[in-house]
Amino acid sequence: MNIVIRAIESKDYDSVITIWRSALGNLQVTDETVAKTFEKMRGDSRYGTFVADVDGETVGFVTTVETLAIEQPNGYIKVNGLAVLPEFQRHGIGKMLMECVEKLAHERKVSLIGLASGFQRTGAHGFYEHLGYQKLSYWFRKEI
Repeated sequence: MNIVIRAIESKDYDSVITIWRSALGNLQVTDETVAKTFEKMRGDSRYGTFVADVDGETVGFVTTVETLAIEQPNGYIKVNGLAVLPEFQRHGIGKMLMECVEKLAHERKVSLIGLASGFQRTGAHGFYEHLGYQKLSYWFRKEI
């Protein structure tokens, strides 16, 4: 299996939608919202999205944002989404994507990476813990 991690390109949008729906179960993601959002992100250096290609097929992605916080004066990187198609999980692809995020953090001299993961995603929780991430809090949200 030849795995390549690279920056997202517009040709990857359809694959990312399929992965998002399949691996994360989010059916609300549409072609229009993905393209519009990624185009906005492309123009802002705080955002980064990387895809995993296996033999030319996009099978996973990670999307991030660099942000500031009082307790992290150098800022931190938040993983907004990480997913790998189910049939390609357990082949090191998710780990490679997270290593890409860690490399980005080192390049930007950021010392913290954070993420949220749904209660139901217990397999993902074990994956993150295996990579050294600590489960520290709940994440709350309110749609306005």
